[in-house]
Amino acid sequence: MTENTENQTNTNPLGKYYRQPQIYVTLPTKGKYYPADVYTPSETGEIPVFPMTAMDELAFKTPDSLISGQSTVDVIKSCVPNLKNPWKMTNYDTDTILLAIRVATYGEVMPMTYSVPGTTMTVEHSVNLPALLEGLAKVEIVDIATTKSGFKIKVLPLDYQTLTKVQTARFEQEKIYATMRASALDEKAKADQFAKSFKVLNTINFELLIDSIVEITTPDGVTVGDKMQIQEFCKNCDTKIINEIQDELAKIRVQGQVPPLRMKATEEHIKAGAPASYEIPLTFDQSNFFG
Repeated sequence: MTENTENQTNTNPLGKYYRQPQIYVTLPTKGKYYPADVYTPSETGEIPVFPMTAMDELAFKTPDSLISGQSTVDVIKSCVPNLKNPWKMTNYDTDTILLAIRVATYGEVMPMTYSVPGTTMTVEHSVNLPALLEGLAKVEIVDIATTKSGFKIKVLPLDYQTLTKVQTARFEQEKIYATMRASALDEKAKADQFAKSFKVLNTINFELLIDSIVEITTPDGVTVGDKMQIQEFCKNCDTKIINEIQDELAKIRVQGQVPPLRMKATEEHIKAGAPASYEIPLTFDQSNFFG
């Protein structure tokens, strides 16, 4: 709630009906990666989360703002005042923040419908969101990984702004390629466009790799934190080493994300072709997650 809104609350007889925090949450990062201009910590470690306003809900129905990430940023600013610059929100905290806003606005239970693998059947299920938040609050973020080759990698979490730019660039390249495939161009022209798109995507992934690495310690104990030297290393080392680094980064990046739901199949589902147990990913697509 802004200072201006607080002043209006004091003078407006309807002010007592303004929204109030509905839930308090602990971020997986505990605010570790945020400077003072991005995040305001609390004495308890828990931060308040307000329900969405009608304008916030409308923001999630604006396609251009959804694609650009601006609607998500605007809603987080509105509902989580302690996070002053959501563009700098780390990927470790994103699920917790969105879950908390969902709980504060619509309640503790989220209905969902999923397809049973191996069958044509669907199941309606209710997700206990506070239980998910409780699990995420217990996450201990690790930012150092060791590859099989003995390299220690110190990792910087990706912020929402970086991830949005990467996702937008990937979407644009995939859209270009899909348009080319459906066009009347000859196969050579299509192949050339595919090669261009593939090169762009490789460049995006490489830049993301470099941005994620704070420093590298070699097997013989030499630590390098210079970005240019790290970039040169990644361009010139054995592909096996890069693949190992990518594998470790992939493990680290899922920290703070909601794990998939583990489900047990009924006898009816097993007879229809389902495995005895399976996992259902719980993804956060802002266009449908908020109702």
